[in-house]
Amino acid sequence: MNASDDTSMTGPAIADEAGANDVARGTGIALWRQIVERIEAEIAEGKLAPGSRLPTEMELAERFGVNRHTLRRALGMLTEQGLIEATPGRGTFIKEPPLRYPIASRTRFSEIVSGEGRAPGGRLVGSRVETASAEIAAALRLPPGAFVLRIDMLREADGVPLTLGSHWYEAERCRDLDLVVAATGSVTRALETLGLGDYRRLETRVTARLADEEERKQLSLPSGRAVLVVDAINGDAQRRPIQYSRARFAADRVQLVVKN
Repeated sequence: MNASDDTSMTGPAIADEAGANDVARGTGIALWRQIVERIEAEIAEGKLAPGSRLPTEMELAERFGVNRHTLRRALGMLTEQGLIEATPGRGTFIKEPPLRYPIASRTRFSEIVSGEGRAPGGRLVGSRVETASAEIAAALRLPPGAFVLRIDMLREADGVPLTLGSHWYEAERCRDLDLVVAATGSVTRALETLGLGDYRRLETRVTARLADEEERKQLSLPSGRAVLVVDAINGDAQRRPIQYSRARFAADRVQLVVKN
């Protein structure tokens, strides 16, 4: 594409608040590239702060005096560069820097997110009692075929989906835990009601892969994005396993930090 590709509007570009034209025709620089450079500059200058929402496509197209096709090419480039991110149903936002997520003997989502100056959130996605797989039974030191309670949760930071987690517990020991999670939105607070709030990390394994369809849907990820898969075993004061979890983090939204 060159500067003449955008033929839907031939008048001058609409001036920004400072009174200067945002894009100019006839310069040899493609209009979409000028839009990219303009938004890049506003991010660098702090005019567009991390976490702030961009105007709608229609508003941006009007501001820059271009058609929607040209604007979308610019937004696509900014997305590829990791500067902006579209969240279905919410809009397009200036990306926050990756959230530092320490993994230590005591790892608590809400405390970590709050400590980074962001607002934690969470909701129950689903729960059910199922037969433990060989992997889960071994992790929880249960006999083959034992029943476990599975709880799936979506956790957010400042309203942005961060991790989709599946957690398994011995069904008899943690009966009705899912009901408390649904009421409180917190696994930690739910475990505290059972006297298990002081759980500690016994083991952590981290792998990476492309997000599957359900993960892309829940985490609002475009096709081709990766997730960090964190498998963990948490235990009580006697180091008896009480929880096996598999958290899938949006890889570009977190920075996992292993604490010694």
